[in-house]
Amino acid sequence: MNKINRADIKAGSHVKVVQKQDQRSGKLTEGVVKDILTKSATHPHGIKVRLESGIVGRVKELITKSTKV
Repeated sequence: MNKINRADIKAGSHVKVVQKQDQRSGKLTEGVVKDILTKSATHPHGIKVRLESGIVGRVKELITKSTKV
């Protein structure tokens, strides 16, 4: 998996995140970014964000128009 930089993520970006309780299983949750919580440019486990649904997790994938099904 490619490292995702903080600069690649904007409010309104469509992403897949892993929540704290799902880290072992690797289950991803899809949503739209509301807030970026990580202050540093990168993080080894992914940039932490809050989705519009209120879910907090670390970004594992950016979903672009070309990757949407």
